[in-house]
Amino acid sequence: MTKHSTIFRKFLVSYLIILIIPSIAGFVSYRTSIEVTQSVSIENGVTQLERSKEILERRMAEVEGFTRQLALNPDLNTLMNEKIEGDKENVYGIWNVMRQVMPFSQTNDFLQNYFIYLSNYDVILSQGSAYFRPEHYYDNFRYNDMSLAEWKSTVLDQHHGSEIMPLRPFTNNTKQTSVVTYMQSLPLDSFSGTSPATVVVIIDEENISSLLSGLEERYGGWTHISDAQGNTVSLHGIDEKAALLLSRDASFDPAKVSQFYNNDLVITIHSDKNDWVYQAGIPRHVLMENANQIRTMTWLVTGAALLLGLLAGLLLAYRNSVPINRLLGVMKEHFGKEGITGRNEFDFLQGNISRMITSNRHLENELNRQLPLVRDGFLKRLIAGEFQSGEEIAAAAAQADAHFQSQQGFVGMLRINGYSGMDSVEILNELTAARLIVKQMLLELGSDFLMTDLGSDRIVAICPATREENEFEEKTEREIITDTFEKLIELAYRDYKIHLTASFGELFQTLLEVSHSSEQAKQTMDYADYDNKQSIVWFGDSHLETATYYYPLDIEQRLISTIRAGDREEAGRMVQSVIEKNTDNRQLSIEMKQQLVGELKGTLLKLLDQKAFLESELQLTLKNQIVSVQASNPAAVIQEEIIAIVDALCGVISSKKSHAHIQIVEEIKQFIAVSYGDPELTLYRISENSERPEKYISQLFKEVTDTNISDYLEMVRIEHASELLRTNAYTVDEIAERVGYNSAHSFRRAFKRVMGIAPSSYRQSIKI
Repeated sequence: MTKHSTIFRKFLVSYLIILIIPSIAGFVSYRTSIEVTQSVSIENGVTQLERSKEILERRMAEVEGFTRQLALNPDLNTLMNEKIEGDKENVYGIWNVMRQVMPFSQTNDFLQNYFIYLSNYDVILSQGSAYFRPEHYYDNFRYNDMSLAEWKSTVLDQHHGSEIMPLRPFTNNTKQTSVVTYMQSLPLDSFSGTSPATVVVIIDEENISSLLSGLEERYGGWTHISDAQGNTVSLHGIDEKAALLLSRDASFDPAKVSQFYNNDLVITIHSDKNDWVYQAGIPRHVLMENANQIRTMTWLVTGAALLLGLLAGLLLAYRNSVPINRLLGVMKEHFGKEGITGRNEFDFLQGNISRMITSNRHLENELNRQLPLVRDGFLKRLIAGEFQSGEEIAAAAAQADAHFQSQQGFVGMLRINGYSGMDSVEILNELTAARLIVKQMLLELGSDFLMTDLGSDRIVAICPATREENEFEEKTEREIITDTFEKLIELAYRDYKIHLTASFGELFQTLLEVSHSSEQAKQTMDYADYDNKQSIVWFGDSHLETATYYYPLDIEQRLISTIRAGDREEAGRMVQSVIEKNTDNRQLSIEMKQQLVGELKGTLLKLLDQKAFLESELQLTLKNQIVSVQASNPAAVIQEEIIAIVDALCGVISSKKSHAHIQIVEEIKQFIAVSYGDPELTLYRISENSERPEKYISQLFKEVTDTNISDYLEMVRIEHASELLRTNAYTVDEIAERVGYNSAHSFRRAFKRVMGIAPSSYRQSIKI
C-alpha cells in the first residue's frame, strides 16, 4: 500500500505541475497565433493575388498577341486593302479568313467572343458568322449603355491602339453580363484616322473573376480590379458602391500591401505592366478561426489530460504496466526512440490514435455525403464531352463510384411536358418534385441507368448495354430500353399525371462518344416538338437524310484531343467510325467525298502546325503523306492511309512524353544524389524541387524505374553508408547522421533491411 500510494502521489503531483505548463503555453500560443495567422494569411493572400495577376496579364498578353497574328495574316491584309467595285464582294476571302481565325477561341477563354470589322466592306467577321451590316451584329451583341450610333463612332470608326474599355453592362444574345473590351486597329503601324480594320475582343467579366476565385473560395472574402483611371475591371463579393467608398476613404492607404479596413484585411497590389490595381478582402473572423480553435483545443486537452492522468496513476499504482510497455516498445521500434519517459509516450499513443480515428470517421462521413454531388458532376462532365481520354473517364468514374456494365449503350433524354416557358418559384418546385419522382420510378423498374438533371424539366439517362460484348445486339438493346421507358411513361401518367417524352441518340461504342449521343438525343427531342406525336423517338427514326458528308465539329475536336493525348487505338477507331458513317449510311457524290477527305487532311495539317510536331524530324514526311492522300481512292484505302498517319502522329507524342518523363526522373535522381544527407529530405521536398505534385512524381518515378522514390532514397543512403563503413574515420552514429538518418537505431534497421547484416557486422567483415 505504501508503494502504491507513493506512486499514485508522484504521478498525481507530476501531472498537476505539468498541467500548468501547457495551460500557460496554450494561452501564449493563442496570443501568438493571432499574429502568426495574420502574417501567414497575408503572405498566402499576396502570393495567390500575385499569381492571379500574372495569369490575367498573361491572358491579356495572349489577346494582344492574337491581334498581332491577325495583323500578319496575308488573307486578312488582302481583304483590308481591297477596293470594292460596285456590289461585288470577296465572299470566298471573307469565308477563308473566318475559317483561319476560328481556332483561336479554343486556346484562350478570353477569345471566346471577338470580331473583326472591315471598313471597306462595312462587314463584321465573328466566330462562325459574317455580318454584312453592323446593325445586325448590334442586335445580338451590344453594350446596354451605348446606342448604335455611339457604338459605331466609339468602337468601329475610331483608331485604337491596344485600348481597353472598362467594365460595361453587355447583352450577349439574351444573356445579360458585364464585359471588358480590348480594341486594336489594323494595320498596327496606323496612328490616326479611320483604320482599314478593327479587332475587338469582348472579355466576359466572369472569366476574369474566375482567376480570383481561389481567394473567395478559401477565405470567403471579396476581390476587386480597377484600371489606372480607377474604372472597375472586375469585382466579386463586393458591390460598386462599396469599392468606390473604399478608394475615396482618407483613412485607407492605397500604397500599403495589407491593412485592416472595417472588419476586413485588405490586400492591395499594383501591376507594373498596365497600372491595374488588384485588391482582395479577407474577413477578420476567418483570420481568427485557427486561433480560436487553438484556444478551444487548449482547454479540451488540458481537461482530458487531467482525467487521463488520474486514471493512469491508479492503473500504474495497482496494476502492472506490461500492456503499456509493450505499446511503448512498438513505438520505440518504429520511431527509433532510445528512452521512455512514461507519461509523454502514453499521451502520444492515447491522444494521437483517438484523434486519428475521429478524423478518419469524419472524413469517411464527409466523403459519403459528397458522393452524390461528385457523381452528378461526373455525369454532367461526361455528357458535356469534357473528358479527353478513356483513362481519364475511368479514373473520374472510380472517384464518383459510377459503374458501367459496358462501354456501349445509348443516351436518353426525358422531358416533363407542359411547363415550357413557365419559370415561377411554384413551377420550379413542382418540376423538382416531378424529376425526383421520375428518377425513383425508373430505378424501381429495375434499371441501372445513370441519371442527371439537365435544366429544370429534363433528365438525361445513360443506358449501358445489359449484355456482354460478344452477345451485344443493337436492335435487342433498343427493344429493352424502349419497353422500360414505355412502362415509365405509362406509370408516370397513370399515378402522377406526369406527361413525359423520351428521345434517344445513336449507339455509342465507347464512353468518349456519350456526349455525341447526348447531343443526338437533344436534337431528336427538338424534332419531336413539331414533327412527331410519339412519346419515344429514336435519332435514327427522326434523322433526315442529306446529301452532305458526316464530320461534325465536335468529332474533329475530339479527334485532335485524342491524338494530342497519344491514344492510337481510340484515334484510329474514330477515323474508322467517320469513314463507315459516310460509306455505310450515305452515298456521297464525288464532290462531297473530296470535301470530306479535304476536311480530314485539314485536321491532320492543323496538328502538324503545333509545336509538338514542328520540332519533330518526321514533320515534313508526315506532311507529304497527308497531302498525298487522294480522294479518288476507295474508302478502304483512304481509311488505311489516314489511320497510318494518325498512328505516326500518336507515336511522335508518345516519344516526346517518354523522353520528357526520363528527363524528369534523371533530375530527381540528381537532386537525391546531392541532398541525400538531409534528414528532412521528403517526397514533398523532392516534388517542390521538381515543381510538380507529389503524387505525379511518385507514379512517374515508379513507372520509369520500377522502384519507389523512398526505396531509391534508402538505397542511395545505404550505398554511401557502406563506403564510409569501409573506413574507420567515423563511428556508426556519425555515419547515420551524415547519410540523413535522425537516429542510429533507424539507420541500423534500414541497413540490415537492405544489406542483410548490421552495420557493425558489415564493418567487421570488411576488416576480415
